[in-house]
Amino acid sequence: MMLREIITPKKRSVTVQLPEEMVGKTVEVIAFEIETAKKEPSRAQRLRRIEALTKSSLVDLSGFSFDRDEANDYDG
Repeated sequence: MMLREIITPKKRSVTVQLPEEMVGKTVEVIAFEIETAKKEPSRAQRLRRIEALTKSSLVDLSGFSFDRDEANDYDG
């Protein structure tokens, strides 16, 4: 079993209430500062970033045509 609590302490001493299943067992208590959550980028911001990353890889296929019969002509 795992217990996770994110708190903002108002003083140096904090009391943690453990679930009954943890009583009598060896547990580890870890305290570290976490960064405030960064705001998720909007959909438009993500799309602009993707476009910027892939812009150099784009290929113009507007003049491309695919001929299935020609592609499957193994005799020719």
